[in-house]
Amino acid sequence: MSEPASPAAESQIPFWKTKVFRLLVLALVLGISGAIYAFRAKFAELAAVGYSGIFLVSLLSSATIILPAPSLALVFAMGSALPPVLVGLAAGVGEALGELTGYAAGFGGRAVIEEQETYVRLRKWMARRGGITLLFLSVIPNPFFDLAGIAAGTLRYPLWRFLLVCWLGKTIKTTLVAWAGAQSLQIIKPFLS
Repeated sequence: MSEPASPAAESQIPFWKTKVFRLLVLALVLGISGAIYAFRAKFAELAAVGYSGIFLVSLLSSATIILPAPSLALVFAMGSALPPVLVGLAAGVGEALGELTGYAAGFGGRAVIEEQETYVRLRKWMARRGGITLLFLSVIPNPFFDLAGIAAGTLRYPLWRFLLVCWLGKTIKTTLVAWAGAQSLQIIKPFLS
């Protein structure tokens, strides 16, 4: 029979493993998401900066959890003005880094969405085939990637692998969207003359 942990043993737990730390991370993530959602109309002004603006808008849009923010429309539009591959790369890096908020929410606040059926299913997929699940969900525009990011954090999926797979999938997606924007301009150009 094991002895209950003494108060001295409990105080030796690293701060980042405590409930207080998890609650602070969750509060920070929710605060960031709320602020980004509130100021989403200002994103278009950032785009005027070019690639760094595309990066920032993509970063901020992906940093919101569940709440919609307009980055793919910007990527589509900028793909017609700048080289689509470079637009896709800037947006892909921004989106991948922005997804750290979902990962942090999962790492810090496990119980927030544990009972949702979609989350439970995604968590099972992440436990079995994390990389494939992340890649698939990051390539296609969908609202479920945030849940996969939360599941990755909850499962302690390696952070470097999470970022790498997110970057790959998000870059493929944003490059395709930017390319579609460039092609749409070519299609409508004859009608504008």
